[in-house]
Amino acid sequence: MKLTSATSRRRALKLGLAASLAAPVAIASGARAQQGWPPQTITWINPFPAGGGTDVFARPLAAQVGEQLGCQIIIDNKGGAGGTVGASQAAKTKPDGSVFFVGAIHHTIAPSIYKNLDYDLEKNFEPITMIALVPQVISINPNKVPVKTAAEFIAYVKANPGKVNYASPGAGTAHHLAGELFKLETKTEITHVPYRGAGPAMQDLLAGNVDMMFDGMGTSAQQIKAGKLLGLAVATPQRNTGFPDIPTGAEVGVPNWIVSTWYGLWAIKGTPKPIVDRMYAEIVRALANPKLQAIWKEQTAQAGGEQPADFAKRIRAEIEKWQKVSAAAGVKLD
Repeated sequence: MKLTSATSRRRALKLGLAASLAAPVAIASGARAQQGWPPQTITWINPFPAGGGTDVFARPLAAQVGEQLGCQIIIDNKGGAGGTVGASQAAKTKPDGSVFFVGAIHHTIAPSIYKNLDYDLEKNFEPITMIALVPQVISINPNKVPVKTAAEFIAYVKANPGKVNYASPGAGTAHHLAGELFKLETKTEITHVPYRGAGPAMQDLLAGNVDMMFDGMGTSAQQIKAGKLLGLAVATPQRNTGFPDIPTGAEVGVPNWIVSTWYGLWAIKGTPKPIVDRMYAEIVRALANPKLQAIWKEQTAQAGGEQPADFAKRIRAEIEKWQKVSAAAGVKLD
């Protein structure tokens, strides 16, 4: 049926009125969310066991942000399957600002490794910001591997294919893929031993139950300083200022072995924007606190704080990078 001009005008007026009413409702809804937030307790789900690199940064940051907000932020460790178990549980929580997800670079690797993930990092979570970035380092137990330098190490594993093993916080983590990338670049064979988190992996490395790790400085730094582990090379373009004597991958003949472990905070998708914006602002404020800066420096970590949009771009770039590495290495998990 053809509409008359009068009918068209009446319909346009109705649509305009509906739109004008919807905008204040949306604004009011966001304002109410902001006014009723924060609750007395906020939970940050950490998808790794206590004692790992995520904990090293998440716990002091949560304490500082909680102090700023006047509430308690609880770290809830839910380890398993390279961090995907906790991520799955976080993705299913209500987006009301009471639960956040503190994950890592590992979660940008998982989509290309695991066939049956029941969550999508980009669809189920809202990026807030990166909180810390630390270089990867080859850490060996000097009582297990008879080498002193990276060159000696490469020669040793080439002469002993499959005999040296490396621990990781789990299949599909950055530590795992850093090892696979190193193997591809050096044409060596090193046996992967996955654990349920960086903490348990580090305990077994120190105990001599495994030989080495491609580890983040967040968990290896103190052990290297104490002489319990030997750092052979860092996976960064420049040497680390905290360990100036450890060469880069390029310096030992592995220029494409560049991996940094980073940790970040996400909201659950659908969390009201005023809450996401407030949490971002509080994270940036906390990272400027001298107390936290000292902790980050001790761990040889770079502080985060990038804008949510930039963090989203980092996530997309990492997903694309690790899809290529996992395909080349033939890494696939059920």
